[in-house]
Amino acid sequence: MEKELIVDVRQDVVNIALLENHRLMEYSSETLKGRKYSVGDVYIGRVKKLLPSLNAAFVDIGDEKDAFIHYLDLGMNFRAFDRFVQQIDKKVSDTKAFYQKFRNDEVLPKDGKIQDYLTVGMPIMVQIVKEPISTKGSRLTSEISIAGRNMVLLPFNDKVSISQKITSKTERKRLERLVYSILPENYGVIIRTAAEGKRAAVLDAELRSLVEKWEGSWDILRASKAVGLLFTENNRVTTILRDLLNDSFNNIYANDESVCNEIHDYISMISPEQEKIVHLYDSRTPIFDHFDITRQIKGSFGKVVSMKKGTYLVIEHTEALHVIDVNSGIRHTQVNQEENALEVNLFAAEEIARQMRLRDMGGIIIVDFIDMNSPEHRNELFLKMQEFMAADRTTHTVLPLTKFGLMQITRLKVRPVTRIDTSEVCPACHGTGKVSSTLVFDEQLENQLEMLVKDRGYKSLRLTVSPMVHAYLTKGFNSIRRRWSKKYGCTLRIVPDSEMHLIDCGWADDKGLDITI
Repeated sequence: MEKELIVDVRQDVVNIALLENHRLMEYSSETLKGRKYSVGDVYIGRVKKLLPSLNAAFVDIGDEKDAFIHYLDLGMNFRAFDRFVQQIDKKVSDTKAFYQKFRNDEVLPKDGKIQDYLTVGMPIMVQIVKEPISTKGSRLTSEISIAGRNMVLLPFNDKVSISQKITSKTERKRLERLVYSILPENYGVIIRTAAEGKRAAVLDAELRSLVEKWEGSWDILRASKAVGLLFTENNRVTTILRDLLNDSFNNIYANDESVCNEIHDYISMISPEQEKIVHLYDSRTPIFDHFDITRQIKGSFGKVVSMKKGTYLVIEHTEALHVIDVNSGIRHTQVNQEENALEVNLFAAEEIARQMRLRDMGGIIIVDFIDMNSPEHRNELFLKMQEFMAADRTTHTVLPLTKFGLMQITRLKVRPVTRIDTSEVCPACHGTGKVSSTLVFDEQLENQLEMLVKDRGYKSLRLTVSPMVHAYLTKGFNSIRRRWSKKYGCTLRIVPDSEMHLIDCGWADDKGLDITI
């Protein structure tokens, strides 16, 4: 599979598109101006309100809506984090030695009460695990982790865990020995699947960068414990690269030199052998137009999404869930109804899996497939849906079809669904849904003709209108055009223009000069 990442940098926004075999699979937009609360960002917050009945608390992190943290999200190492935040100040000169003092000696009990560990007004270090959605604030955790391409750094920890997807015992032992040999004291690490086969130099460079990011926040803590950002995770471009970059990634294009250099530097750190796939796009044609992304966006984000052979989806978003209806449309086929339903449903399953990634749909998704009576066909559709969803790196669950032909899918909601308005305001009615009646427009044209002839003295005129109005004005031997010419004593030629809107018109004299009123 050919994968390409296209980065469109504009004045105040960065648009990112992931293509698989030239087909748009993921799209995101990152605003450059104004603070955006993103998953992975680490803040120093302040406890705003305790909720003993929920065993949770609201935390002020500087957003309009207070963030939410549950007791179970405080994390096993909360006491070490809490003591570190409370005690570090300007008097601490050797911060690294100071950090080593805080060991994970006391693990937080699973059945504890939040009021025993938090008080209103106390500073607390938190990390966003779910962005603000609708009326809800961010969801937080105090179990800070700093993700890289090959590993995840865990402060106040001392264990090395290895991804279960690395199955080779030899490789697991090699990675464990290697990471333990370079791991600083009072840090833990989760080794990701991408680390398999990586050289020591690559892992060491990444570990150093993650540690520097964590330790770089200490100066902010020492200076002040006011509410604010400590450090941010990578931007959306490097986050996608971190999670998806592999040997199947063919090209990365960016139309901004500084962003292109940033991507190049990041890839040189996490995967030096793939530096050559980064390219600067400098053509005059907009980058999204060149890669046919603009057209795909317009065709993929509407309420109705067309598929193969006249079939289509209708996608509705509500506060509680997303609903997708599968329609066979104008499709005609010689096979029986059951086979036709299966074929359409398989088309739809593939497109639905793409739409969930593209729109970043989260929560509950209900799909109303075309009814099928055969249990074998229903099971085949269920297995195919699981297969199509396998490429989705977001945590998800697919349930079999119910007896009503509905499929329930849950997908982890960490940020608001991506919505792009693909509709346009009608230039004829200006969004009102109404245009002037033909009789009224007819009268307007005659009034303009009278003024041009009687007040301005024109004797020969050309009127350009839409094809529909042209047909109306020139129909029959005793047409409206003929009656107007006779009534006002002028030569009137009416020309149709397919580019002209229904109630638009253009006037010109006998030399072709525009005299539109």
